[in-house]
Amino acid sequence: MEKDIYILGIETSCDETAASVVKNGKEIVSNVVASQIMSQKRFGGVVPEIASRHHVEQITIVIEEALAVAGLTPKELDAVAVTEGPGLIGALLIGINAAKAFAFANGLPIIGVHHIAGHIYANMLMQPMEFPLLAIIVSGGHTELVLMEEHGAFTLIGETRDDAAGEAYDKVARVLGLPYPGGPQIDKLAAESDGQVEFPRAWLEPDSYDFSFSGLKSSVINYKHNLEQRGGKVNPAHIAAGFQASVVEVLTTKALKAAKEFQVKQVIAAGGVAANKGLRASLEEAFHQEEIPFYVPPISLCTDNAAMIAAAGSAMFLDGIRGNLAMNGKPGMPLVSWKSEK
Repeated sequence: MEKDIYILGIETSCDETAASVVKNGKEIVSNVVASQIMSQKRFGGVVPEIASRHHVEQITIVIEEALAVAGLTPKELDAVAVTEGPGLIGALLIGINAAKAFAFANGLPIIGVHHIAGHIYANMLMQPMEFPLLAIIVSGGHTELVLMEEHGAFTLIGETRDDAAGEAYDKVARVLGLPYPGGPQIDKLAAESDGQVEFPRAWLEPDSYDFSFSGLKSSVINYKHNLEQRGGKVNPAHIAAGFQASVVEVLTTKALKAAKEFQVKQVIAAGGVAANKGLRASLEEAFHQEEIPFYVPPISLCTDNAAMIAAAGSAMFLDGIRGNLAMNGKPGMPLVSWKSEK
């Protein structure tokens, strides 16, 4: 019988301090997340320095709790996987240095994981990946379409040219006076709305899989300001519904077009905005009609967590990828195939 592989994952790229143990790349043994939402809420967004301070306070606690829940000692682990980038540099360094110290103290290899690769591999915790597959990544900092021909092989076929979808959600929510985090608030308002304002769709060039949400954001702001200047009554729910309809239609249409063109066997969604109920419903319906298998992780695995980092780290470990103690944080780290690192 083959030996089980246990990977400790550590994630501190933004405002969640998380540690997790994953078995064989697909079974969550423990998954601990210390959220900073209540602390950052008063600022209306993430303050990097405060995020770093919270990580310092929580990192040792969440690692110890992840091991305790898993019922494992450090010596029973096979490796430590940690988010190397992208993210807030101060936040990244807390997790990386904790991972390096833990790996060195316990004689374990360390593996640096790309944050978006982690979001993609969160799907491995739910079902096997079938290649070729299309991953649609939608988060606060990323909106991308990624084609995968095999494990660890990433081909970027489309990305945002300005604001990421999640960034646009947060900015529009702020304009509407909604509390942080804004994405879930807009999703909730849109679902409850009995009407919507029509906003433009940015399709770009006919053959492009890129996205653009800056113009949509500006359109929402201009609509609200113009309405207020005329003495009209602003209906936040109608604005939220119209904004979300525009974002969801563009994301769904381009993802579906790419899935057909590249004849993928599977489509997966990843990232914090993949928790958006309106987007999930639209993608599920579109791919169901085309009989293309579509999967999205539960909401707890869409937002930042360490199980996804451990899952990606497990795949890298099995592919022979190892890091070293010279690892540093990479705030602008590109998503490249780890196959090329071997």
